[in-house]
Amino acid sequence: MKIKEIKIGKVSIPLKKPFKTALRQVNSAEDIIVKVIADTGEVGFGNAPPTAVITGDSQDSIIAAIRDTIGPKLIGMEIDNLEAIMTTLDTSMLHNSSAKAALDIAVYDLFGKLYGLPLYKLFGGYRNLMETDLTISLNQPEEMVRDSLEAVAEGYKALKIKVGGDTALDIKRVQAIRAAVGSNVKIRLDANQGWGPKEAVRTIRKFEDQGLDIELIEQPVKAHDFAGLKYVTDHVETDIMADEAAFGTYEVFQLLSMSACDLINIKLMKAGGLHNAIKIAHFAETMGIECMMGCMLESKVGITAAASIAAGKKIVTRADLDAAVLLAADPVVGGVSFCQDQLIIPDSPGLGIVDIIGWQEVK
Repeated sequence: MKIKEIKIGKVSIPLKKPFKTALRQVNSAEDIIVKVIADTGEVGFGNAPPTAVITGDSQDSIIAAIRDTIGPKLIGMEIDNLEAIMTTLDTSMLHNSSAKAALDIAVYDLFGKLYGLPLYKLFGGYRNLMETDLTISLNQPEEMVRDSLEAVAEGYKALKIKVGGDTALDIKRVQAIRAAVGSNVKIRLDANQGWGPKEAVRTIRKFEDQGLDIELIEQPVKAHDFAGLKYVTDHVETDIMADEAAFGTYEVFQLLSMSACDLINIKLMKAGGLHNAIKIAHFAETMGIECMMGCMLESKVGITAAASIAAGKKIVTRADLDAAVLLAADPVVGGVSFCQDQLIIPDSPGLGIVDIIGWQEVK
């Protein structure tokens, strides 16, 4: 099976509610979805949501990178020579991790279809169910409480609460949510780089002193501030997770070498795809650091790919793979399914995806 053709398309999917963080507000998911077509006619699906404030990648840059630089280098390559394909992806151009991830996912989808193997089994087959949390966007405390109670009523047992930018208000947000949902719901906080190191320590200590029982704090400081992240990790009891700082394999290696965090959030769009995400999981496992599998605002294509690693690898102990649930419509036929807070990974070959409704090709 060889790569014969690569087609690039778009889907635009409204969100149920605006998605708000300390970095941005989004009202719809604008997803780039690629089709890597083999000489057998089989199709592999991959996707890339533009997340310029984190990855630096826009829709136009993703399309151009795939169409003009990376994609042409893959034509004619054998699908079962993953090592050569992934080496080509990594060395074709610097950065552009989202474009690389889209092609990587599609190639792995074809690889699974070639050998009749679901990707979660290729990645280890540890389980075929995974619990995900649900993200609560950054708003006034009363609105966040309403959203949290709705999530708990829908069966979610873990909430990821967006904070950052105003620590006094952040404390009120968390106090109100904990009082509303009770003690049996896990609360994870994501500051999206919204605090300074000392500010983070002061704030997290207040959470601890008030007994708010926060499971973890995600990326409290700027992504480039590894020393600041380590300072926070070393000065609080609560587990600290690296997200934007844990961009790719090199950054994760640095963080682990410094003991700068307690947990790693792996995202395919940062890592450049599944092959590098697996390396990150293995780095973390070697160091005894548990991982979360996270996502950007992407369609079920990327969520299914990320869930395949989360299900396959034991070191991935948490999932934040709720993006498809936040969308008002689901254009993806096949792939992962949801039952309350459970991700159900399909046993179909590859990603188990058969079509994308409303996919519009771009040239």
